[in-house]
Amino acid sequence: MTIEHKIRFIAGTFILVSLALALYVNRNFLWFTAFVGANLLQSSITKWCLMEDILKKFAKKDGESCCCGGGGETKKS
Repeated sequence: MTIEHKIRFIAGTFILVSLALALYVNRNFLWFTAFVGANLLQSSITKWCLMEDILKKFAKKDGESCCCGGGGETKKS
């Protein structure tokens, strides 16, 4: 899974969870939905995404290649 796919997955999950929380817990969770949307808009304009930096940092800690999503596995010849 590429970084772009991970970012889309995380953003979609955050939006759906915050909508469910707004429906069942408190309407103020809609602010979190707006925050995620604003970050998506900002990243499309500036070409910089904080979530991408965070995922790359964790990928380096785990030894995972950030663009291939290999989980640190290497091919044996």
